[in-house]
Amino acid sequence: MPSVDQTSWDTAVRHLYRDAYAYIATGPRRHEDWTLDVLAVMARAVSDPQGWARLDDAERDPERVGNPTWPFAVHPPEYVAPRLKEIDRDSAENLLLALTEAGCTLDNLRYFDESEDELRAMARTVLARYGNEATYHTNVSKTGSAPGTLDFTLQSLGYNPLSVFTEDCGLVIVSDTEIGLFWTFADY
Repeated sequence: MPSVDQTSWDTAVRHLYRDAYAYIATGPRRHEDWTLDVLAVMARAVSDPQGWARLDDAERDPERVGNPTWPFAVHPPEYVAPRLKEIDRDSAENLLLALTEAGCTLDNLRYFDESEDELRAMARTVLARYGNEATYHTNVSKTGSAPGTLDFTLQSLGYNPLSVFTEDCGLVIVSDTEIGLFWTFADY
């Protein structure tokens, strides 16, 4: 796993999600039931423990006024937990790349000037922050042939929406100390 510092992580995050309507944030992990920490990050109730970049395109949206969770819908942990399925690290890397535009597909890579290898290096930099023992969870249900994998060759997108938009796809990264949230939204 590549080493990561604030500059490399912030640069990778800002570059990968420059064209997405995204919410990228990390918060502290304070509970055994990490879903509670996910909800705190969604509600913007916690700060990044390391003070690293947060991307929040909803900050500019008038719909957010008076609603700190927007565009996420307000749900209890019992609703959110079963909608976040664990995936493997390779699927998490692919998902980080698929989240760079609406549609949640690896076809999004064509919009970048960098090679796929360069973009994958950025995704690995993002993942490195959370360490080798992190687990990865998503609301996307493009199930692969093996348990815990996603299949990005499928044409249809399946997901368990957690927002007010017609499409929201996300990745939750859970480490012993942090919760990373990588989410993009679209309305068709």
